[in-house]
This record gives sequence, structure tokens and C-alpha cells, in this order.
Amino acid sequence: MFQPLSLAIGLRYLRAKRRSGFLSFFSMASILGMALSVAALVATLSVMTGFQEELRSRILGMVAHATIEGIDGPLQNWQQAIDIAKKDPRVLGAAPYVEREAMIQAGRVQGAVIRGVLPDEEPKVSELALKMTHGHLSDLKPGAYNIILGKELALWLGVGVGDKVTVFVPELNTTPVGVLPKMRRFTVVGIFEAGAQEFDLGMALVHMQDAQRLTRIGDGVTGVRLKLTDLWNAWPVAVDLTRQMQGLYRVRDWTRDHENFFRALKMEKTMMFILLSLLVAIAAFNLVSSLVMLVQDKQADIAILRTIGLTPGGVMRVFIVQGMVIGVAGIVIGIVGGVLLSYNLVHVVHLVESITGSELMPADVYYISFPAPVIEPLDLLMIASLAFGLCLLATLYPAWRASRTDPAEALRHE
Repeated sequence: MFQPLSLAIGLRYLRAKRRSGFLSFFSMASILGMALSVAALVATLSVMTGFQEELRSRILGMVAHATIEGIDGPLQNWQQAIDIAKKDPRVLGAAPYVEREAMIQAGRVQGAVIRGVLPDEEPKVSELALKMTHGHLSDLKPGAYNIILGKELALWLGVGVGDKVTVFVPELNTTPVGVLPKMRRFTVVGIFEAGAQEFDLGMALVHMQDAQRLTRIGDGVTGVRLKLTDLWNAWPVAVDLTRQMQGLYRVRDWTRDHENFFRALKMEKTMMFILLSLLVAIAAFNLVSSLVMLVQDKQADIAILRTIGLTPGGVMRVFIVQGMVIGVAGIVIGIVGGVLLSYNLVHVVHLVESITGSELMPADVYYISFPAPVIEPLDLLMIASLAFGLCLLATLYPAWRASRTDPAEALRHE
């Protein structure tokens, strides 16, 4: 008497005819199906988000948030650019660099980007010093012609700390014996591992003064790299800094250098969400079949309710209430189960590996053996909204069918 009649009847139909009061078998099956599909979607999206965050941190730890470069040649007034950047509260650090494509030869030949840096300034704009597996960034001394290689690059060339490599830059020198490429012997003093092949196989570091001599650009640099307080605001900050400088400059930010990569990751996550949403749709179809069977079983009850004055709309609300309670219960259980599964997924993987006797993601094959799942509230809201909407749609047809029941026809054989 203290709740709407349609709600009271709908909740009553959720219980079995037995005195135990447990949910009926069909209601339990519908709840379990919805819970499993929602949990699978939550766990998958959390792992995908963890992959994105891990890759983003590895890549953005090696690149600058923004760079200011010269247009027609080296940036000569780079000291002025750094002074202006240091006065801006939005800038955490600024460092000059010299960058050039080159060929590195030892046992083999491999193309790579040679980046000249200042060991004392580079930690202000990147996490390179934290990625060193052998040696230190401070081992780069001006005039010593030392070089630090990425891990994959060192393995490909077959060299280690203390070995010599020859660096060729794509420029020619005219000598008495003919035209020869610019080349220089370097000593390997360190190896770094960024966890991304773009850097581990395609980058080598030298002291900035050695790079200036190798490329013969005098006191100029390729540009100035910036680390900002807000990396999502990199472009306007870099443009604002160039306006305070005299001359024309080229401005780039991390989104332009890696836009396609991060867009592909976002698209992959979106496609996984769409594909796994089909599981929720299947669970919703299971809810439709359960409600249709319930409507068929309750024909006599519906007829009696109609004869005592319950309207067709009231009958619809009875079964909509039942379907939505089943759906919401499955959604809540699925989200809680998905969150718990995500946080314990590492243990589940280890259990599967111990049972099968094989490693699912070997560290020597994959750059990321297994990322820490990241659960975003927005993803949970999207999943819950999708499942709720599908459950609501699933209840409409059985409820409409129940409202069309003819009392006389239903009671004829009772």
C-alpha cells in the first residue's frame, strides 16, 4: 500500500513461487548474463586505457612538449629563447638541441637520428636520464666524441659500452682525394631503454658541442625543447613565446609529432568498445526472452489484473519495472565485478600462465609485458548508460505484448 501498484507487482514477479524467496531461474540467468557482459567490457576498456597511458608516458617521457626551431637554418639566438621561456610560469624547463639524421656503422649499418644535448639541461625537458641502463648522461663530455645508443640500436650494431662506432652524416666534403661524406668515430659510453622502438632503435645521443662540430652549424642549434606545466596547452604556449622573440620560427608540439599514433590508439579503444558492446546486446536479448516467457506464464494473472481495473499502461509498467530491476542488478554486479577483475587481472594472468605453463606476453617480445589497468569514471558511465538503454529497449516489446492480453481469451481455459 505504500508503493505504486505496478512497482509492487513487478517486484513480486521477480521472486520464485517457492517459499525460499530466491530469484527465479530466468531472472538469475538474465542478471548473470548482463553482469558477465558488463564486467568483460569494463575489464577490457581498463586494460586498453592502461596500454594508452603506458605508451603515452614512455613516448612523452622522451619527447618535448613543444619545440621552437629556426626556419631557414640553425637557431642562432637560442639563448634568448631559453631566457624568455624561463620567465614564463607555464614552462617547467627549456633546453637546446642539435638533431640530424645519420648512418651509424659498427658490425652493421643502421640509420638513426643523432641528437646533440647538454647533459645538465636535458633532464629539464625529458626523462632520458632515468632511462639509462648502462652509463650516465653526464658521460657525454664536449670534445670527447662519446655517444649513447638506444638498446635495440646497440644490439643491432653488436656493440656495448667502450666500443667504437662510425657516424656518417648526409653531407659531402671536398678533399684533395675527392668528395667524401662527413664522418666521425665515437665511443659508446652508455645505453638507454625508452621502451619504444622509435627511440630504442632509431636514436643516439651525443654532446651538443660535438654535434655542432659534426654538422658544422657553428654556435647555432636546431631548436629549443620545452617542458610545460600543461602538455595539452603546448601549442598556444609555444606560439606565445615565439611572439616575444624577434624573427620567424617554426613551432611544433607533441600532438603534431605523434598525432597519428595516439589517434590510432584512441580508435582501437573505440572499436573494442563497439565490438564488446555486442555482448551487452546479447544479454539484453536474453532479457527479452526471459520476459516473454514470464508474460506467457502470467497470462491468467494479467487477465485478473485487467478485470479489476489495471490499465494496459499499468500492465506495461509492471513488466518494465521487472525488466529494469533485472537489468540494473546485472549492471551493478557487472561494474563491481569488472572493477575487481581489473585490479586483480595480473593475478589472473599469472594463474593462467601457471596452468598452461607458458608466458602470455613475454617481456623479451613485447615492449609492454602487462600494463596496470586504468579505470576511468567516464568509461564506467558510458558502459552503464549503454547497458541501461539496451535493457530499457529490451523490456518494451514484452511489456507491450502483456498490455495487449485479452482477459476473456486468457481466462477461457482457466
